[in-house]
Amino acid sequence: MQFSSFRRDWSANPMREMLAGAVATFALIPEVIAFSFVAGVDPEVGLFASFVIGIVIAFTGGRPAMISAAAGSVALVAAPLVHAHGLAYLLAAGLLAGLFQIVFGLLRLGVLMRFVSKSVRTGFVNALAILIFSAQLPHIIGGDWLAYGMLAAGLAVIYLAPKITTTVPSPLICILVLTTASMAFQLPVATIADLGKLPDSLPIFGWPAVPLTLETLKIIAGPALAIAMVGLLESMMTASVVDDLTGTPSSKNREATGLGIANAAASLFGGIAGCGMIGQTVSNVKYGGRGRLSTLFAGAFLLVLMVLLKPWVSEVPVAALVAIMVMVSIDTFDWSSLKTVAIHPKMSSAVMVVTVIVTVFSANLALGVTVGVLLSGVFFTFKVARLLRVKTEIDDKGTHLTYQVSGQVFFASADIFIDAFDIEETTGMTVTIDVSQAHFWDITAVAALDKVVERFKAHGIIPDVLGLNQASTTLIDNISGSMSLKEV
Repeated sequence: MQFSSFRRDWSANPMREMLAGAVATFALIPEVIAFSFVAGVDPEVGLFASFVIGIVIAFTGGRPAMISAAAGSVALVAAPLVHAHGLAYLLAAGLLAGLFQIVFGLLRLGVLMRFVSKSVRTGFVNALAILIFSAQLPHIIGGDWLAYGMLAAGLAVIYLAPKITTTVPSPLICILVLTTASMAFQLPVATIADLGKLPDSLPIFGWPAVPLTLETLKIIAGPALAIAMVGLLESMMTASVVDDLTGTPSSKNREATGLGIANAAASLFGGIAGCGMIGQTVSNVKYGGRGRLSTLFAGAFLLVLMVLLKPWVSEVPVAALVAIMVMVSIDTFDWSSLKTVAIHPKMSSAVMVVTVIVTVFSANLALGVTVGVLLSGVFFTFKVARLLRVKTEIDDKGTHLTYQVSGQVFFASADIFIDAFDIEETTGMTVTIDVSQAHFWDITAVAALDKVVERFKAHGIIPDVLGLNQASTTLIDNISGSMSLKEV
């Protein structure tokens, strides 16, 4: 079993894996550089982080074929810390965030992903596709005819090349064709070198240059926890998307621990913390990446490009990268969701739409997903609460009234349960409350049942409560020591 797993992750179709990883690498470059500016650090800080994270998480992560690097969501959280205290404190916060993530994985808290509904995941994916595309607009709007021509040519190569050959991924062909044309004709177009300072050496190991004091911990603890949670959330969501795309499971707990180790390593080598990159991951999977080799090669190839092949990479037109990112955004968006939004239940569609809106307008993936999860919980609670039914039956003599309760009694349905009992109509009758088809979930439910019993007693009626299942009886026994139910 272990051998087959090793073969699947590392040696199955290595050429396909490496080519897919190479596509992901080129898709990483413009985003990492852009996110570095968002965080307020030099591009080399984001690039250092990306190849360290890519290499480390290839071995430690729980989701093969997933691409992780310096990400925009983490950059948004990190920016205030950098502006207030500088890069050294960001590196220290990244190291602490990595430790938080390791603890999260060791405590096996990846199970929390079960609370993220399909609607939230779809909204997350669609919002990210929109954000990826909108990030390319500064390179598109205001360009001259040559820039638009290069972009159109790049998209044409990406979508037409597969009709001729699929041996080499079309995004790589796009880069080769546009770079060759730009250099051969000395075209005056923006290149990667124009985006910012690229690394000119290997990253160097070193502890963050901050004082080891309680004051430092106070400064970095809040941002570190925010970085850890945002990174975990985006990585878990990305892993779930890959699970769906490949039809294979992943270990969310191992992914959390692996991300923590990778972020700690990145911080020790002068890089910003990162997380899963869904656009690049989708691109990697689309072009055949299925194992850990594609993840490892994406990180290693980025190192080679930025250090050993820097003169050549500097000449790659920005239009080629923009074309790739436009392709990534198109592939990432779940176009079928546009058709199903009118077919699916209104609440599910509302969750998806709200997730997209909040994420896009806040440019904060974590916030969008959090709102989506909370809204899903509210809608689900509302739906379950409405399923509670209380029916009444009067015997032939008109002297005995039976309340038949069915459904779930919990904090959201407790008031519905209480309001269903009309004490006035039971005057002069005996009463039975049949809860054999109901379940009492929490202290609010138990208190509601106790309140109903108390009301009957106040009118001189001692109701007979029948049919409590074992779980409900145990709950009542545990928390109703001073309640009237003990006397019924």
